[in-house]
Amino acid sequence: MINVGIIGLGNVGAGALQILQENADQIALKLGFPLCVRAVCSRNLENKPATEGAIRTTDWREVVAHPDIHIVAELIGGTTVAREVIDAAIANGKSVVTANKELMARCGAEIYDRAIAGRVNLAMEASVAGGIPIHAVLREGISGDRITTLYGILNGTCNYILTEIERRGANFEDVLKEAQAQGYAETDPSADVDGFDARSKLAILSALAFGERIVPDDIFTEGIRRIMPVDFAYAHQLHHTIRLICAARQTHAGLILSVRPSLIPQSTILASVRGAYNAVWVRGKYGADTFYYGRGAGPHPTGVAVVSDLMRVAREIRSGSPERVSPFAHARLGEYLPIPITLNEAAYYLRFRVVDRPGIIAQLAAALAAENISIDSVLQLPQENWRDLPFVITVEPTTEASVRAAVARMAELNFLIEPPLAMPMEKSL
Repeated sequence: MINVGIIGLGNVGAGALQILQENADQIALKLGFPLCVRAVCSRNLENKPATEGAIRTTDWREVVAHPDIHIVAELIGGTTVAREVIDAAIANGKSVVTANKELMARCGAEIYDRAIAGRVNLAMEASVAGGIPIHAVLREGISGDRITTLYGILNGTCNYILTEIERRGANFEDVLKEAQAQGYAETDPSADVDGFDARSKLAILSALAFGERIVPDDIFTEGIRRIMPVDFAYAHQLHHTIRLICAARQTHAGLILSVRPSLIPQSTILASVRGAYNAVWVRGKYGADTFYYGRGAGPHPTGVAVVSDLMRVAREIRSGSPERVSPFAHARLGEYLPIPITLNEAAYYLRFRVVDRPGIIAQLAAALAAENISIDSVLQLPQENWRDLPFVITVEPTTEASVRAAVARMAELNFLIEPPLAMPMEKSL
C-alpha cells in the first residue's frame, strides 16, 4: 500500500479525491497494490468531501510530517504557501505531485533538483492542459524526436471568450461576464485574459520540448481584451480565425516564444478548437506533426491527471528510481535565453479605428513604406458610422520590429481613435 496526503480541496483537490475513492478498485488492479488517501488538508473542512479513515486537518504541516504518508499532492496553487508545502514535503522525504503551473514554471527545475537530491519523485502532469497528457507525450511518448515547433491553445477561458465572440458577434465585456457567471473566469480575470496563465503553461512545455530552463518572463505576452467582433469578420474574409496562440518555434537564430492573439487559417486543426477546450500541436524533425486535444480544466479532467501522476509515483516508490524519467524530459535543463520577439517574421494583420476623412490610407501606407513593409491587402466592410470606422491592412512577411516601428509612426496620426491592433498571421500551422 502507498499512502497519499492531499493538501487543497478546491475543485482539483475534490475531483482527485473523488476519483481516488470511486475508482479505487481499478487503480489497485492497475498498480497491483492499493493507493490509499491517508490525510486531507484544507483551510476550511466544512462541506468538504467525506474521507473515511483519513486524517482531516487545516494544518498542512501535519500532512507533510506524517510518517505514514509517501506522496504529498499539493493542490492549493500560488507560489508562496505552495512552495513551503513542496519544500517541506521533500525535506521530509515525501514525493510530490502538483498541479501548480505558476510555481513549476518559475521554480520547477530547481525544485526537481532538490527532489533528486532528496531521492524522491516530482510529478506535475496536471499543471498544463488538464486532461491532456501532454507532459507524458513530450517526456516519453515522442522523446526520440527533435521538436522544432509547438503551438498550443492553453487557456480555456480565453478560448471560450474568443469563440463566443466569433459565434455570436458579442463584445468582449459581455462574454467575459457570462464566462464569470458560468465559472469559466475568475472575478479578477486578468491571469486568463491577459495571457499570464497561458504563459506559465508555455514555459513548462517549452522546457519539456526544448530542454532549456525557460521562465515566464522570457515569453512575450499579449492578452485578448482588444479583440472585437469586427476582427472576426475581417479574419473570415481572409479565411482565418483568431485564437490565443502559445507558440514556441526553433529558428536558425534561436527559440522564439510568444503568447498572443493570432490569426490562424480556418483550414487548420487548431481553428476547430472551440469553447473551453485546449489543444497542443507539435512538429518534430523526424515524426512530423502530432496533435493533442481535450478538456483543459475542470475537477475531473485535471483530477484524472493528478491521480495518474500519483499512480506513476507510487510505481516508482515501489519498484523504480526517482531519476528514471525527469518531469522536464531532460536529465538537466540548459541555461538559455530565447531570442527577442522583435526578430519574429510573419505576415501581419493591422486593424484601425479612425474618424474617416480623405488621405488616411495614403498616410498609413507611408508609415509602412518608411519601415520597408509591403501592403498585401486593404479590407473595409460597409459601415455607417464614419466617426468610428474600422478597417484592416494586411502586410507581407516582415519582422515584428518593423511592424512596431510602423505602428509607432502611425500613433502620431490624429485620425486614429486608438492605437492600431497588430496580430501575426500564422502560416506555418
